[in-house]
Amino acid sequence: MKNTIKTLALAAVVAFITLSFATINVDKKEIKTEKSKVIWKGYKVTGSHEGTIAIQSGFLNFTEGILSGGEFVIDMTSINTTDMKGGGKGKLDGHLKSDDFFGVAAHPTATLVFNKVTATNENEYTVTGDLTIKGKTNPITFKMVISGNKATASLKIDRTKYGIKYKSASFFDSLKDKAIYDEFDLVSDLEF
Repeated sequence: MKNTIKTLALAAVVAFITLSFATINVDKKEIKTEKSKVIWKGYKVTGSHEGTIAIQSGFLNFTEGILSGGEFVIDMTSINTTDMKGGGKGKLDGHLKSDDFFGVAAHPTATLVFNKVTATNENEYTVTGDLTIKGKTNPITFKMVISGNKATASLKIDRTKYGIKYKSASFFDSLKDKAIYDEFDLVSDLEF
């Protein structure tokens, strides 16, 4: 009996040590920023505007071929309106970069760090992460689809959680048709 207990204890110690030093193969895939794009779309009572924003850097982690993590840095100074031209476009781009919105002089980047990734179907994942905009961090959950060396994701972001309250009907009562909706969309097409 004593020998059996000693043998089991020794086997447990050996197994623990072996597993402690076993390496998990994580494959870090850098995002090809020049081949990837992020489109934003903001909504107001009387319509919407859309444009692009650049990814400064990013990567996705895969463990045994399954998405397991990721991190992105967005260049907030690259905010670009694509549905307008001329002076109106320049005015809107400047306003989005101002302190009324994203305050890019003080906050030139935004970040997204994956905290939890759950496979929902083949090549489809639910991602929960921390999104930081204007120095404020909030959790966000979204879907991501991986196909070969490409990934797509759509995020719906409540700007008021990041201190962006300009013309928000949630904070100002008398805006009527001048109100800008709190949520905006980001749609990303990534290549790695």
